[in-house]
Amino acid sequence: MGHGRGRKKSFAVAFILVGLLAIAPLLALAAEAEKKDNRPERGIALYTDYTAVSVARGETVQMELILENKGRTDENIDVRIVSAAKDWKASLKGARYQVSGMYVPEGKSKTLALTLEPAKGVGPGKYQFQFEGKTADGKFTVNHALTVNVQERTAGADNIQVTAAYPVLRGQTDSKFEFSLDVLNKGDVERTFNLAATGPEKWEINFKPAYEQKQISSIRVKDGASQTVAVEVTPPQNANSGDYPILVRISAGDTKADVRLMVTLTGTYKLDAGTPNGILSLDAVGGKPVTFSLFVRNSGSAINRNISFSSFKPENWETKFNPEKIEALAPGEMKQVEVTVTPGRQSLVGDYSVGVMATGEKSDKTVEMRVTVKASSAWGWIGIGIILLVIAGLSFLFIKMGRR
Repeated sequence: MGHGRGRKKSFAVAFILVGLLAIAPLLALAAEAEKKDNRPERGIALYTDYTAVSVARGETVQMELILENKGRTDENIDVRIVSAAKDWKASLKGARYQVSGMYVPEGKSKTLALTLEPAKGVGPGKYQFQFEGKTADGKFTVNHALTVNVQERTAGADNIQVTAAYPVLRGQTDSKFEFSLDVLNKGDVERTFNLAATGPEKWEINFKPAYEQKQISSIRVKDGASQTVAVEVTPPQNANSGDYPILVRISAGDTKADVRLMVTLTGTYKLDAGTPNGILSLDAVGGKPVTFSLFVRNSGSAINRNISFSSFKPENWETKFNPEKIEALAPGEMKQVEVTVTPGRQSLVGDYSVGVMATGEKSDKTVEMRVTVKASSAWGWIGIGIILLVIAGLSFLFIKMGRR
């Protein structure tokens, strides 16, 4: 009876183990499905940061037109100005070129400088502009509308005109942003203009002459002439990603002009890597693989995508990574990678350096491992065998000579 119960228990345990082994792959597939990129295969967007702006009469409008690839496929996007208000000159530029199409990698966005210049005599009112973005194969089309509300100038404003080459700049939190302002003195006398700016708390904002590093608080401009001023903006290290407006005021007596600038922070891209136990050395034998664990952590504030791995190693050595690539790491997230190093078969006994690099989006991290190649244990046993043979041979000689 006892043997029968024992067999039943063994069968039950075996049944449970088989069930767990069968369910494990399904759980792994479910976990992998949760991590899957949920972006559509293809998708594009076209927009400006503002859908409607108000400007003084005669003022040129300048801002960025953004092309965004929201899918998982690289796209060539054609872009055009469908319609512009009468008596306005509209243009799209990338660098110094007129642009009608751009290559946008998957998950990325690119910008074009949009300029809307009114002709003389354009009066107050609302003016409409239409833009279109289309994939090269014509399967996806998006549209965007912008309204410009032209208003009469306030008293004294006709004597000064301020133009920002690029009023919206974007970049990482640890970057410095430099706007370029062109200040035109439209009066009939030389004037000194005071420079002031209002921005987010703890942000550093300084004015500098073009191509110079000294800081200034005013500029002197001759009548009918213009002068370029640089506005250098430095966000604090702990600033979150997002849009941050900055108001610049340039004034002389009753004459003043305001310029609204925008800094868009995308976060920081930073990777950290190392071994879980902090040990950066391991032992190996020539021709035989040895494996160690490497952790990769996103220590920045932006999602780091498409993290790949490479190595710097001695000639005839091999390295393999499992997994070979990490699709994405959220801020603060960490994943582990198994690294297999195989020294060359002819490697001499000694210490070698193997550098392992994790390369992500705008960031990378290298970990240097010291690999000590030792002699194979088989040679130790061969040595012991030789010693035993020598001892046996000497013993035989002593015994034989002793008999004589």
